Amino acid sequence: MKLSSSAFNEGGIIPSRYSCEGANVSPPLEFSEVPENTKSLVLIFDDPDVPRELRSDGIWVHWVLYNMKPDTRRIPEAAAAPGISGKTTFGHHNYGGPCPPDREHRYFFKLYALDCETLDVAEDAGKKEIEHAMHGHIIAEAKLMGRYEKGKGY
Repeated sequence: MKLSSSAFNEGGIIPSRYSCEGANVSPPLEFSEVPENTKSLVLIFDDPDVPRELRSDGIWVHWVLYNMKPDTRRIPEAAAAPGISGKTTFGHHNYGGPCPPDREHRYFFKLYALDCETLDVAEDAGKKEIEHAMHGHIIAEAKLMGRYEKGKGY
């Protein structure tokens, strides 16, 4: 399975349009080689480089989408979520762009193909609850990493 974006390459710089310094909209994403037996998709977008004094786990969750239809192959820029939006570290249920407080951070978009149609989680579920519900149901996964640093004018 593959996950890509026309806005940036693997390991490349995420344009500021998709950050807190820009329009703060989600970038375009494309999914390919999704296994035929996929029943649903999950997308998690997070930053594992958060200073420990801000978050004890060092992770900031920027976007969670689950129960996406298995034939979803793209999410256009700034599009409405093609599934159910989970709760982010921002405390809301929509995309929140990169906004690192200290230096360049890595940002990971992670796509999971599941063997179940729906995840039975509470309406206010976040990344941890989604990951727990996915356990034992992941049949494929793909990642796309981008980098961002505030004030660089990308």
